[in-house]
Amino acid sequence: MAKCEEGYLCEICGGDVERLRDSHLYLRYVIGWVDPETLHLQRERHITCDPPLAQFIVDAEFSPVMLEGPFDKRQLDPRSMQERERLITRGWRRLVELESLELPIIEYPLPEFRAS
Repeated sequence: MAKCEEGYLCEICGGDVERLRDSHLYLRYVIGWVDPETLHLQRERHITCDPPLAQFIVDAEFSPVMLEGPFDKRQLDPRSMQERERLITRGWRRLVELESLELPIIEYPLPEFRAS
């Protein structure tokens, strides 16, 4: 099978990242952490295969991820933790929304991260 026909494979578990709402790469893109010019160069993984990121999604539709150790969000000051939770949760909700929309990729990011 040609590489382009394989889909997006998770660099951690090797499984197919089938849905947009599961994509670590696109989550980081919609929240402004990945430059659109380098999107095609980035590696993919499931959000849940990246607990340091996944732990910040706080939504009834997302199974909570807890992390112990130095990257545990509870190690952050409460204000920083809440800001990161808000941003990453909004990004994840945007991914869920995008699954039912037909938009060009440049319109995927949250409004404040879209190129002008």
